[in-house]
Amino acid sequence: MTAQPEHPHAPQTERRVPRTINGIADALTGARRMEFYRAVGQAEAGPDLQHVIATWWGQAMLDTDPDRDRIITAVQDGVLPTVTMAEVLRRRRAGGGAMPDE
Repeated sequence: MTAQPEHPHAPQTERRVPRTINGIADALTGARRMEFYRAVGQAEAGPDLQHVIATWWGQAMLDTDPDRDRIITAVQDGVLPTVTMAEVLRRRRAGGGAMPDE
């Protein structure tokens, strides 16, 4: 017997939104783009800037996700499938994946 992922997924060769300042800004529009630029402009180089980029990249990925409306509705309805961090770590261990701080 072999283990199969619950939700098979083909590896992406290219990100929908590049994890760069310009990539994120291009995915955002209007006031959200300006809010992102303000956050980038106020962040100090290093962990602070990395946090801004990580946070806004997630927003940009959601904004450009073809399933965005379905995901938001599932969250609002409380039916979005979720797992605990303990379960994520258990699955990674079972699959032989690298573990944080190990």
